[in-house]
Formats: sequence, structure tokens, C-alpha cells
Amino acid sequence: GLFVTDYFTRTPRKLSPFRSFASIELFHFHIPEDTVIAVWNLITFKEQGGTFGDQCPDRSITVYFRSGAPSVINPLRTHFPRDTAVPGSFALTLTWTLPNRTTGVFNVTSPLPGDWFLAAHLPKDEGKISVKGLYEECQYLFQPQLIVQRLVNIAVLYPGYVTEQSMAPHNRSCLYKVFVPSYTSRVLVEVLRCRGAEGCPLWLRVRAKAPPLHNSTALDCRENEPCWLALDLPFWQHWYYVLVERHPGAPGTVSFQVTVQLTDCSRPSLARPPFLPSSASMNMPHSFGSAGGLALGDSPPPASPNGTKRPLAFHTGERCWPVRPTLRNELDTFSVHFYIFFGPNVSVPPDRPAVFVINLLPVLDSGGVLNLELRLNVSSLCGENVTVFGCLNHEVPLTSGDNASVTCETESLAGFLLSVNATASLSRLRIPYPQTGSWYLSLRSLCATEHGYEPCTNVTAEVYLRAYLSPCINDCGIYGQCKLLRTNNYLYAACECKAGWNGWGCTDNAEAFSYGFQLLSTLLLCLSNVMFVPPVAIAVRSHYLLEAAVYIFTMFFSTFYHACDQPGIVVFCIMDYDVLQFCDFLGSLMSVWVTVIAMARLQPVVLYLLGAMLLSMALQMDRHGLWNLLGPSLFALGIMAIAWTARTIRRRHCYPPTWKRWAFYLCPGALIAAAAVLLYAFVETEENYFYIHSIWHLLIAGSVGFLLPPRAKPGRRLGPLPRRKGCGYQLCVNEQEELGLVDPAVASINSICTS
Repeated sequence: GLFVTDYFTRTPRKLSPFRSFASIELFHFHIPEDTVIAVWNLITFKEQGGTFGDQCPDRSITVYFRSGAPSVINPLRTHFPRDTAVPGSFALTLTWTLPNRTTGVFNVTSPLPGDWFLAAHLPKDEGKISVKGLYEECQYLFQPQLIVQRLVNIAVLYPGYVTEQSMAPHNRSCLYKVFVPSYTSRVLVEVLRCRGAEGCPLWLRVRAKAPPLHNSTALDCRENEPCWLALDLPFWQHWYYVLVERHPGAPGTVSFQVTVQLTDCSRPSLARPPFLPSSASMNMPHSFGSAGGLALGDSPPPASPNGTKRPLAFHTGERCWPVRPTLRNELDTFSVHFYIFFGPNVSVPPDRPAVFVINLLPVLDSGGVLNLELRLNVSSLCGENVTVFGCLNHEVPLTSGDNASVTCETESLAGFLLSVNATASLSRLRIPYPQTGSWYLSLRSLCATEHGYEPCTNVTAEVYLRAYLSPCINDCGIYGQCKLLRTNNYLYAACECKAGWNGWGCTDNAEAFSYGFQLLSTLLLCLSNVMFVPPVAIAVRSHYLLEAAVYIFTMFFSTFYHACDQPGIVVFCIMDYDVLQFCDFLGSLMSVWVTVIAMARLQPVVLYLLGAMLLSMALQMDRHGLWNLLGPSLFALGIMAIAWTARTIRRRHCYPPTWKRWAFYLCPGALIAAAAVLLYAFVETEENYFYIHSIWHLLIAGSVGFLLPPRAKPGRRLGPLPRRKGCGYQLCVNEQEELGLVDPAVASINSICTS
């Protein structure tokens, strides 16, 4: 056949350590039909400060693959919520082959067509809280690329017709495909009139949706005469691929005929009509073509498109039950309710199943959670020991001929089983990230006997059925937040847990914080701000009223910000969270600003207004950026240094001149402030945040009490000193100010003026 190669790529993205599914990077691809091989080229490289990160440590990268919907991953081995079905996926771990770059290759032979999703993440880290901009962070970037090779012009088999084929010696196989419409209960593929040098040296393989693999349903035609494969309960509205493969080493040309018969369960006495119907009558894709719009039985069969011979008839006694549709009601993103006509109460008769269909839209609905709830009306059982079983299957309803069977699986079909009875009248099922398409729910009632389950007689059970799509499982509970995430044009939802809770629905409490620990953490962070009371008292006593007001502002908003910022249930918010955070950050930086300006002994109000405006601008730009916060503080320290230098030059000795001021006030205050900054920048992690940040509050408030200078008050006995007129200069030294006394009333004032 003719092969066509397609190439797809995605933009590199920065990977994050895994905490929840909200921290992974998701990539969406689409594989076309008739693809025989898909190759993912997984490129990973390091960056640090805009250059190659050769010095960055090697961290393993885990990549997950899944067809139809995103992978439901659990790398931390947490517990899933009850009644949750976990679909499988394939995982791959990448290791580093070069200092700053590595490449992995993942091949899939005959992949399923449609949507494919890749999820990638780094291992979980220790949860260190780093200051943004303090140092160049190592970044791990991941870029997947997809190369697909697909066949074009695959021969199409038409049901009921015989296609002749001659396989030359240099050919190993012939590939065909046939479309299976809805309400098809059986697919029969048969090889006829096979002639070769050594009998019929052929293998017959059949697979749904994609070309067959080595482990697909197969039959050796050398050992089976006639050579045919029958597939019960095929997938509806999909292509089935038929591969006729030559045995290795078989010589010569092999000629054969191949035909396909589809059994229509809505017409149990006949197979599909022995002619080519229109695409509308077979629910085929429009690209399949049409045969002139003939209806069933309107006219004689047209000429065969593939050189076929007479049609074959196929009879069966099977039948199918009507499928009741559901009404889709979209309330919001991933908030969809499926209503049953004349429901939600459903009557399940004893002699036949009740079948319903739930249609999930492609791409749009695969990022949420499909929820199903069955509630049995016990009063409708009339005292009988009745159990209602529900089978939820994807793309085809499971209608077994054995009415006593209680499984929802076959050799090629797997489903989900629900059951309700008089003892357990409620059953739930949750499927995170369900595959899109049609989901069929088959309900049937069986009576329990000594020999197992048997069909009931004259008992019609009544069941309340509820089906809906939600963003997250139970809205992530009280210890989680359901987040709506987006990758390119694909939306999906995931839980982000807090207070030590984990799991897909934030229900795993193995590492959860107790209520007492949450209360203690909140009290530590809030009550540690009481340490600002001594600086407020010192400021008021020294007549630094503006500084005292700023400290009170900081103490108030820091207390209530941390009361609102808690991850657990011990939370109290008096304002919007964003307002509290802004006021807390502004108060903290303003406290540093006014303290440094007071140490410089500069009184112009313009400096306070300038600081307020600069800090507000910096916080609005980036509240967590290092230089946006450090810049105004360094600017204030520069003003203080200039003021102290000017006084030193003017007085011709160091300012402050006394060792007591340096030893008992400035040095301890500077050391305490430096210790606080070091704890905040290098020691704080998510686990120790509660007590390390509380210590930060205590140290910062304590440093303010040491660094805030006293304000001199002239004594009542001393009037203003006369200023000499004429040339020269006058140097006034206030001994109380230079000694750094907190209470000027305890010492007498002795001002010495020298001309």
C-alpha cells in the first residue's frame, strides 16, 4: 500500500514536581485513521538562567500515555475515593543520557485512532519555599513530537459481497476494512476458495478501530476449513480491519476470496441486506460514499464495487432490545445532567433488560468525571429477593444470551458492574476522565435462589437512575479545591488538596493534619503578631506616632491574613483574600521603610509618601518577586546611609558616636533582622512553615524594637539655646540622643555648643 507520513509537535513546557494532577503538564494529540505506526519523540532539556543547565541535578521524568482521555495517575500510591473506577494507562520513565539533554522514543504499532494524551511530571520534592529571584532556578523542559505513518486507499469490504484477491509471491499480506453500524450483534469474516502451492497458507486476523496486531483475534486457515472468524457484540459505528497474512516461507501465488456478514439485531431473521445500501441507511461516514440513495429493499442490488460475486445469506435467532436515549442538559463546564425520558424512575421488567445510552461529546467531556447512581425502590419488590444488576459498557451494550450471567465482561469487552437489592439499595460508580462516545447501561433484574441467580417471574423492579458529569469527585471535599485547567484548547479539571490530605478526591487522610494541629498552626501564625505590641509602645512613648500607626496596621492585617490563609478548616476571613494579602505585604514593607527613615532622623512627610507609593507599585507588579520587594528597602537604607554619612562629616566623628548605641541597640537589632531574613529565604518549607514563619514574625517585630531610635525631648528647665551671629559654624551635641536612651526623662539634658 501507499504510506503517508504526518508530523506533529508541541511547544516545550516547564515540568513541575508532582503534588496532584493539577501540577502535571498535559499534551493532546490526534492520531488519524488507518495509522500503522506512531512514534513519539520525547525531548527533555535543562535550563538555568537562560542558558543550558549543565550544573542542574538529574531528575527522572515520568510520562504517561492513554488513548481517548487523560491518564488517571497515582504516583504517590494514595487511596482513591469509594466507588471509583481507575482506567489503565502506560507509563515511561526517562533517564538522562547527556548533561543537559535527553531523548526518549515510544513506538505504538497500529495505535487506536482519535485523541491521545500525554502527561509528564517530575518526582515529588521536599516542598521548599523559595524566594522568587533569589537564585537561578533549574528548569526542566519537556517537548513531545509525534510522527505517524498511515496507509491510504485501504480496500473496503461491503457486507454481503465476495471480494476476490490474488496475493503475489512478493506480497506478505492484504489489508481490508469494513464499517460496522449500530445495532450489529455479530461480525462474520470468511475466507473462501483459498488456493496455493501448499493448500491455504494464510492467517486471518480481525481487529476493531485499527489494523490487527500479532495478538489480535486470529485463525490459521491451514488448520480450519472453512476459514472464518465470528465476533459477537462488535463495537458500533467503527471500522473493523481484516488482515489476510501469508505464512512465512509459503511459495507461489495465493488466490482467495474474502467476505463479511453483519448480523442486524433489529432484524433477527436476516443479515444485512445483500446489496450495498446508502451511507445513511448504514450510519456510515459521509466519506464512505453512497449507492444512489436506495432504501432497504427498494430495488435490486447494484453492481459490486470490488468485483464481488453472489451475496451470502446469514441467519440468526438473536435479537436486540430498544435503547432509550437520554436528554443532555448542560449547566456549566463539566456540569452536565443526563435526563431519562419519563424518568428518573425506571421500571426493569423480569423478562428483558432496560438499556440506556449516555453520549459524551468528543474532547469536551473527557476532562471531567462520569457519575452514575442507582437507588432501588424496595417497596416495588413485593417481598421477593430481587437484585438489579447494571452493566455500563463503552460503545456497545452488553446483552448476554445467558440471562443468569452477572458479569459485564467478555473476551473482547470489559465493563463496570453495579448491583442493588433490598439490603444494599444504593450503588454508585465514578469514572474519572471517561472516554468519549456512547456509554450503554443495561439494567436487568434477577432473583437469588439456592442455585444462584435465576430470572424473576412477575416482579418489575423500580430503580431511580441518576447520571451526570461533574468536574471533580464530590467537588474535592472540604480539604480540596477543584481547579479548571487548560492545555491549548483542551479543558480538564483536577483536585488540589490541602492540610496534608491526598488522593484523587482529597479523601486520603494518611498524612492529614489533625484539627488540633490546624488550630495550633493558626494560633501560632496569628498570635505571633502580638510581638508588634512592644514596638508600638516604644514608638508611642518616643512620639513616633506615624510609625506606631504603621506597626498597628501591619499587626492587624498580618493576623487576619494568616487566619484566612490556612489550608484546613480553621479559617477566618474578614475580607477578600487578595485584599488581605496585599495589605499584609504592604504593611510589612512599610514597617521596614518607616523604621529605616526614623533611624536616619529625617522628618519630611514626603519620604513616607514616596515609600508608600513605591511599595504599592512594587507589590502590584509582583508580590513575590525578590527585587520588587528588596529594591525599596535598599533605597531606604541608602537614604539612611547618606544621612548618617552627612552627620559624620559635619560632626567629624562617627555617627552614632557612642559604643553603647552600637552594642546594645544597632548590632542586636541588625543581627535579629538578618536571622529573620535568612530563615525566611533559606529554611522555610511547606512542612515547617507554621513555626518558622511564626519565628519570622517574632524576630522582625523584635528587631524593630531595637532599631527604632529614641526621640529627644528638651527639658523644661532649659530654654532654646541662643545662636551666635557672625561668621563660623556651631556644632550642637545632644548627649541623650547619642547615648540612645529610650526614656529621655530619666537623664538630665546637657547640650554643649561649640563655635
